Amino acid sequence: DFIKNMITGTSQADCAVLIVAAGTGEFEAGISKNGQTREHALLAFTLGVKQLIVGVNKMDSFEPPYSESRFEEIKKEVSSYIKKIGYNPAAVALVPISGW
Repeated sequence: DFIKNMITGTSQADCAVLIVAAGTGEFEAGISKNGQTREHALLAFTLGVKQLIVGVNKMDSFEPPYSESRFEEIKKEVSSYIKKIGYNPAAVALVPISGW
């Protein structure tokens, strides 16, 4: 089970890299009430991971590649959520990436 493995690894981690998909619909599904993005961020914090880095993946899937407005939209949403669960958004790096 993916979540079981995630919990096992995370419980031993000092830092986590949370990858979120920037694709239209993909990000919204992950950040929704029961989405995996929310679940993983909450589990990381609950299990004692104090340092978090967020990789905003698939930033090359837009025309033209890389959309500053989409990145800023995602950054705002993610920052708001991680603040609610206990992270300091100012201490969390959000990095646009392409996992090609």
